[in-house]
This record gives sequence, structure tokens and C-alpha cells, in this order.
Amino acid sequence: MRLVIPWIAGVFCGERFFDCSMDVLWGVSASIFLLILAFLFHFCEHYSQRWCFGAVLTVLCFAGGWTGITWQLRQTQYTFPDNHVIYRALITDTPQPRERTSLCRVLVKEYYDSIGSHQVERKAILYLKQDSAGACLKSGDELLVSTRISPLVNQKNFDEFDYARYLMRRGISGTGYVAAGKWITLRSVQTNGAIHLRLRCLADSYREKVIALYRQLGFTGDELAVLSALTIGDKTELSESVRESYSIAGASHILALSGLHIGLLYAFLFFILRPVARKGRTGRCVRSVSLLVLLWAFAFFTGLSPSVVRSVTMFSILALADIFGRQPFSLNTLAATAWFMLLCNPAGLFDVGFQLSFLAVASILLIQRPVYRLFTVRNRVGKSVWGLMSVSIAAQIGTAPLVMFYFSRFSVHFLLTNLLVIPLITIILYAAIFMLLLTPFSWLQIWVAVGVRKLLEGLNLFVRWVEQLPCSSVDGIWLYQLEVCGIYVFLFGAACYCLHRRLRNLLFCLLSVLLLSIYHVTMVWIDRPQRGLAFYNVRGCPAVHCIESSGHSWISYADTLPNKKALERVAANYWKRRHLLPPTEITSNCRTDVFSRQRQLVSFHGCNICIVNDNHWQTLRNKSTAPTLYIDYLYLCKGYDGRLKELTKFFLPGCIIFDASLSEYRRDRFKEECKEYGLHFISLSEEGSVRFLL
Repeated sequence: MRLVIPWIAGVFCGERFFDCSMDVLWGVSASIFLLILAFLFHFCEHYSQRWCFGAVLTVLCFAGGWTGITWQLRQTQYTFPDNHVIYRALITDTPQPRERTSLCRVLVKEYYDSIGSHQVERKAILYLKQDSAGACLKSGDELLVSTRISPLVNQKNFDEFDYARYLMRRGISGTGYVAAGKWITLRSVQTNGAIHLRLRCLADSYREKVIALYRQLGFTGDELAVLSALTIGDKTELSESVRESYSIAGASHILALSGLHIGLLYAFLFFILRPVARKGRTGRCVRSVSLLVLLWAFAFFTGLSPSVVRSVTMFSILALADIFGRQPFSLNTLAATAWFMLLCNPAGLFDVGFQLSFLAVASILLIQRPVYRLFTVRNRVGKSVWGLMSVSIAAQIGTAPLVMFYFSRFSVHFLLTNLLVIPLITIILYAAIFMLLLTPFSWLQIWVAVGVRKLLEGLNLFVRWVEQLPCSSVDGIWLYQLEVCGIYVFLFGAACYCLHRRLRNLLFCLLSVLLLSIYHVTMVWIDRPQRGLAFYNVRGCPAVHCIESSGHSWISYADTLPNKKALERVAANYWKRRHLLPPTEITSNCRTDVFSRQRQLVSFHGCNICIVNDNHWQTLRNKSTAPTLYIDYLYLCKGYDGRLKELTKFFLPGCIIFDASLSEYRRDRFKEECKEYGLHFISLSEEGSVRFLL
């Protein structure tokens, strides 16, 4: 614990101040200097100065975390050419189909321009236009592509997810779009490539064979998707409806191959190898080594996903602790696992799965026993049920603030869900393992497959039933980062009070609640709805958002078939933080006391906005004799092919706003005209979302 806490603090600070942090070499030099000081203080003869060793070691861990994350993030920094060049790229993961493209994670090895070839060795994401040739791509294929790889940037919308930093933490240096016919396949790494890539391709081929076996045994639809996610960690078959149902029911954790599944596998293998451990310490060593080999073989087989590696690492430390006769499951074991994983991958600290899994285990270790002691159950079955419920309650207490912060949702019926889902998942996993072992006996395997399929159908039916229950989830929750930290400080104080019953711990809890309340009320007042207009940087969905101070709002879409999902993904967090009610969607003429829309003219509290998304005004330029109309905002969108000079015959705009749907050529031409006529303009694709208070 004394190592991991300063290490986490160093990683967090290094990532937060990455753009202005010192050079990595300075960090390494400082770490070496502190290490030398640590050894000097450690061997100091005076006992009164032994505290210096702990202090220096804390500083050393902090510097180590800072240096590690800085070095890792700087490995992703690379300046690609600004124009289209030829890249040689190796697909490192199975391509993922999207609506119109295929997402390929690649290792860019080199590029070729007029000067020659240049070595790169950086990871990137390429979006290949979907066609018949792209459907045949697989992990390990080497491509020649003609594209422009752009640096990682965000759309600069309000409260948007920091996608650029998310990709940087995963080692991605840029993204690019590859049009149809702009790429060719060179070769496959299965015949010529690095050993680790060939092994990954081998693991992917085995996973595909397992999925093919599932299909052969009659698994289809949601049953196939859930079984693939439970056993081999493949979630490509999961539909949005299944994901949403499990999320609302509070069972999303079972779809991610992680601690629960690895724990069940560990218990199964531990039980099988129990006779080996009866031969003394040698037997325990053989059992632990066998567990390590089998667990890591399973992790490799499932593609070495971060959640699986995290869980396997934790249970590997448990297996090693069994060799030396140490306590196998404790906070120190958990801290050692976290420290080792952050030593290998400091950016893993910002993975949501990493945070949730370690918080869940820590909560179970700290809270489960006091919760279990709240009620005395004498019946054996009742003890088992209450024991399972106490584990679920402890895990939920520890993870609920983080779940609400990241997903803005709290599943109300989590106890009911886990009470049946966890035993059912245990049976399904063991039955699936038994089914795979029966592959040589196909006639018997078919009968077992029928039973597994019925269990999966029952699991999905139960989850959907819980989803339909009244008040199944509370959505639209907004928590601030500091507020989440305050909640965990309060939970820590409450746990200390429950264990020791000291007055100072109770006072600490009450003070935490008071400060949390003051902070929450202050932030709600600061982020209260204010009357104004908002324009969002969203391609394919031009819209004007008129917001009232009461929380009511109107979204006036420029297109009759807008991409509402894209707009909601971008603006959902902003709406939650501002505590807005679901907006009223406007696509045609409308009139209220404060809002009106007549064709392309929008009026809100006396503020006039004209949406220009076609050539309607060009057809009227020789027919109209009306005087020039003053408007506050002229909103130019894709579809208008004229010039600004033609629009100034009708309007005198206070500000011109360029939508993100405009092409770069047309946007630059409009900019030049604005500068020529002295008009104020804002480009959403460059400035991001904008808001004007009225």
C-alpha cells in the first residue's frame, strides 16, 4: 500500500501535466538520484533517521509514476506528413465493422514520399471504406495504403469525452481514412512476421474456430453473443439492445471477461488440482505453477485483453502467495497487483475497467464482513444467500460513485439481478467448459449444447424481465470529479467508524457530508440553465439549440432527417451538467410564446437566426424587393452553393457561423468573403461548440 499510493499519485499528476512536464531524462535522473539517497538513508546507523528511508521511497515512487506515464505518452507523439502519402501498415487486431467503414488498428512501419522511405513504427487507426475486399482482411495482414494520417484532436464540444487523450493512452498516434481502391494487401504476418504477432494471429484463429463450433452446435443471435463474451471475451456479436438490457439490469460486468470469470476458472482449476497439493510444499508448488500456466494460456487464448490480463495477474499473485504460505487474499495482495500492472502500463490507471475492478475487490475486502454481520442468519441456505448478497452490496457501494460518474446511471435492482445471475453464470461457464472438452464426442456434445442454450435463453429472459421492472435504473445522473473523490473520502471515514466506533471518525464523516453538500449546491448553482443559444460541432446534424432558464429547450434542425444520435452523443454530457429537460425537437414551422420558426428563420426571445442550407435565397434575389433584414446569427450549412454577397442583399448579419458540415474549400472561401466585407464569423469545426447568453 505504501508503494502503490504515491505511484498512483505520480501517474495521475504526470498525465494531468503531461503537456507542460519536464523531459523524461530529467525524471529518470531525479529517480536515480533519489534511489541512491534512499539506500544511503536505509543503511544509516541512527534509528531515529529511519523515517527518511520511507519519505525518500515515497518520493521515489511518485517520481517513478510520473516518469513512467510521461515516457509512455511521449512514445505516441509523432508528426505525420500533412499530405497523402503511401504507408506500409500491419493490422494488429481483428478489423471491426462500422456503419460505412471498417476500423483497423495498425502498426505503421514506414511511409514513402518523393524523397524516399521513412521509418515510423507508430500505432494508428485506419478507417477503410467498406467493400468486398475489406471484408476479407484479418489480423496480421500487411497493407500499402494511400491516406493522410491526422493528429489526434477533439471536436471541442462542451463536456465531450476526451477521445484524443483516450487514444493516446492506448498508444495511438493518429487516425486516417482510406477510400475504396486506395489500398492493397502485401502479405500475411502468419508466414513472415514477428513471433508475438504470429502468436496473436494463432490465438485469433483459435477464437474464430471456437465461434464456428458454437454456430455448428446451434448457437445463434443473442445466445451466441453472450456465450462468446462469457467464454472467449469476443463482444463483436453483442447488439445494442443486449448491452442496454444488461446495463439497466446491473449485469454489464458479466459481459466483460474479467475478475468474475477468471475467479470461477481459478476455483475450478484449484479444485481439480487439489489432490496434487496434498504432497506438501512440492505439491503446492506444482499446483501453483500449473495454475499460472493454465491461467496465462487462457489469457492468451482470449486475446490478452486488458481486463483479462488484470484479473489473471491478480490471481497469479494469489497462486504465488500460496507457494510461500502467505495470506493469499488481502489489501496488500491487491496493492501489489495494482503496482505491478502500473509499473508495466502506467496508462492503465485511466482505464475504467481497471478502476472498477480494483475498487470492487477493495470494497469486498473492507466492507463485506461488516455488512454480513448486520444480520444473523442461522439457516444454511439463508447464509449462502445472504453471503452472496453481502458481497454484491459491498462491491456496489465501492463502485457506484464511479459508475454514476462515467455512465450517469444507477441500477436499482442490482441485488435481485446478481442473486440469480451469478449462480447462473457459474453453471453456464462450467457447462461451456465441459461442452468444449467433449469435442471428440460430438453426439454427447450436442446434448450438452442444448442445455447450455436453454440456460442462456433463461439468463437473457431474466435480464430483460429485470429491465422492465418499475424504476429499474436512475439515468441522467451528473457527478463532478471532486464530488466523486469526496464520496470516497466519506465512505472511507464511514468504514473506519464502523470498525473502531471512534467519535473523531464520526465527526470526520459529518464534516465530509457538510463539505460535499456545500460543493454540490455551489456547482449546481454555477451550472444552472441560462437563457441562450448553442451551436454544436457535429457533422451531419446542423441544429440551433434554444435554451430557457427553466431548463426547457428547443432544438431546431436544419435537415428534415437529422442525425439525432450523433448530436445526442456529443451534447448529452452538456445537457446533464446544465440539468436540462429533454429538448423539444423542431423540424418544421412552429410558434410558442418565446420561440418560433418560419421555414429557415428562427426567433427566440427577440434573437433572430437564419439557417441557410439550400439555394432558396438565390432564386429570390431578383424577385424580392423587401428591405434588408437584420439578423443576429447567419448559420451557413452544407447545401448552400452561393456566395455571401448574394445573402447580404437580404440580411445584415451580426455574426456568421460556419457549420461543421461545410467542406474545407467552401469554408475557406466564406472566410475570405467575411474578411473582405468586415463580417464577424465563427467556424465550428475550428472553434468547437459555441454558446451565446441572451
